Amino acid sequence: MISVCMPTCNGEKFIQQQLDSILSQLGSDDELIISDDSSTDRTIALIKAFNDPRIMLLENCTFKNPIFNIENALKVATGQFIFLADQDDIWFPEKIKKTVELLFKFDMVVCNGIIIDQDAQTIHPSYFDWRGSGKGFFKNLAKNSYMGCSMAFNRKILAKALPFPEHISMHDLWLGLIAECEGQVFFLNEPLFSYRRHADNYTAAISKADNALSDFSLFYKIRYRVVMLAYVLKRVLLNR
Repeated sequence: MISVCMPTCNGEKFIQQQLDSILSQLGSDDELIISDDSSTDRTIALIKAFNDPRIMLLENCTFKNPIFNIENALKVATGQFIFLADQDDIWFPEKIKKTVELLFKFDMVVCNGIIIDQDAQTIHPSYFDWRGSGKGFFKNLAKNSYMGCSMAFNRKILAKALPFPEHISMHDLWLGLIAECEGQVFFLNEPLFSYRRHADNYTAAISKADNALSDFSLFYKIRYRVVMLAYVLKRVLLNR
């Protein structure tokens, strides 16, 4: 069984296309868990219009925080394999199939993606090349190349990563570093989805802290990484 977990907030512009691309790949026993955080547009109505029993909608959430909104969905996931999804991307037809094949060998799989704009025009043909993506605990602690919407993992990683620490600034880096310590990670260079970048990105807010580090003092940069390292070490020790 597969669980796809998606946080939403005012995603009416692109969510229908994304839901179509995900649901077309899910089996009858799979689930798409959507946690909505205070949407004021037609996001909820568009989701309900699918009338699909595989969709579990968690509404009336007031986290005002995309990190804990995705955690809310992860907490109720029941699948053997868990995929993370953004509300505004487009999954390629074999994303789930090709990723699941690798999840029987690895604990976490991170797939490449094509970067597109709001009009679905290609900005860059490879997120991995653009970001310098790859394995490595200290490599990613220094410059995160884990992207939530490209990640899938098994229940072992989910159990070790939940609950999220209260003050993490990126859920994808947290999950990636936990997987680096507790399992085997594979970066699949093949693009399996279109990653949409636009002015109103919701889940992009999760990684803004990482991109904004260049605007802060050296002290802040060091402190940010030390805090994340401390959280990971504490969790690894607790998991032992």
